[in-house]
Amino acid sequence: MKIKRYMAQSMRAALAEVRAEQGAEAVILSSRRVAEGIEVIAACDYDEALFIGATQKRVPTPPVAPAAAPAPPVAARPTAVPTPAAPRKAPTPAPVTECSAAKIPAASPPTSVDSGYQSMQRELKELRDMLRGELSQMTWNDKRLREPLKVRVLEQLTAMDIGPDVARSLAAHLPQRSTLKNPDNIPLALLVKSLKVVDKLSTVSAGVFALVGPTGAGKTTTIAKLAARWSMQHGSRDLALVSTDGYRIGAREQLSTYARILGAQMYTAATGKELAHVLERLKSKKLVLIDTAGMGARDERLSQQLSALRLGAPKARVFLTLPANGDAHALDEIVASFARISPSACILTKVDEAASLGAVISAALRHQLRIAYLCNGQRVPEDLHPAHGRQVWLIKSALKLKERAQARLPDDYFARHFGEALHA
Repeated sequence: MKIKRYMAQSMRAALAEVRAEQGAEAVILSSRRVAEGIEVIAACDYDEALFIGATQKRVPTPPVAPAAAPAPPVAARPTAVPTPAAPRKAPTPAPVTECSAAKIPAASPPTSVDSGYQSMQRELKELRDMLRGELSQMTWNDKRLREPLKVRVLEQLTAMDIGPDVARSLAAHLPQRSTLKNPDNIPLALLVKSLKVVDKLSTVSAGVFALVGPTGAGKTTTIAKLAARWSMQHGSRDLALVSTDGYRIGAREQLSTYARILGAQMYTAATGKELAHVLERLKSKKLVLIDTAGMGARDERLSQQLSALRLGAPKARVFLTLPANGDAHALDEIVASFARISPSACILTKVDEAASLGAVISAALRHQLRIAYLCNGQRVPEDLHPAHGRQVWLIKSALKLKERAQARLPDDYFARHFGEALHA
């Protein structure tokens, strides 16, 4: 393992020296700011066990006592015949014995080693993130040169708030070059082609339909719009409204008011068994619309409500109401939470209240949801529109909203979200 110290004016410059001399496999052991600039300790052929073992303090061995110096010889008396004195033996040093654990406690690894190791791990993560960011930026810049059409489409889709995963999926089907006179129409064409809508003849015409969705998504108002439109074409005699919302104050009263205005019958059901009994009584009706309680994606009662709906109306077609003014994360949570009831399509509500339509369009594309209706106001039934034939209107509306915002994302956003994926 080769360890070397580097000095530079900045962290970026120091890391550049490390990469130039030791290569991409170099490991940053430590870094700190000193008077001269940034000090970085780096190693190649890094061995973690060797590094930890070398940095741990060992128990010191007790020093061996020095041997005693021999005593000086006794001086001979002048009147006596000198008798040779037996040589005095130098005292033999006592054998060194190992210190017992009772006398010197075993040394534990110092905390500085652990903190140093954690600091090294943080430095490694920062280095990896920095290298990954630089690689993504290089890849994105390379794509700008080699595939300008794809890059342009990704930038335009992102400007409409289309999610990065959805934008990548759409751009993957692009050719290297296009013969279109106006390439700016490519994102619009991709979105229109990819959006799935319910066929005009398959929308609410006859049968049992249930609307589900989170609180405040506009289910009750949407049911009133559907009922009013049907009544204008077929009358209200063969129409019935059913409410299973026993939680929200005034929910049933609101639906009952709509029923009186339309001259339709209105029923209530609190459980799955009650709902099944009500639907049995309404077998002769041509259209039955079920209004369910609004539940948040994390509400513990949601599972109970969906089970009751599945038990009481197993053959009902379920429409999921998605508020177009919701953010991307919330919309994904809604779709995931109501997926267990297997909605056959979705209804985009509050289109007129959305500051951006990219999130709800992305959710529909990401989860392959067909769109049945678009709601862009509170008027009953004027502000309810079948999605069939209105894909272009929806995408152009999304584009206009973003043009008003005139916000441009920084370049590192594109490198971060598209650089790594395009590199593959």
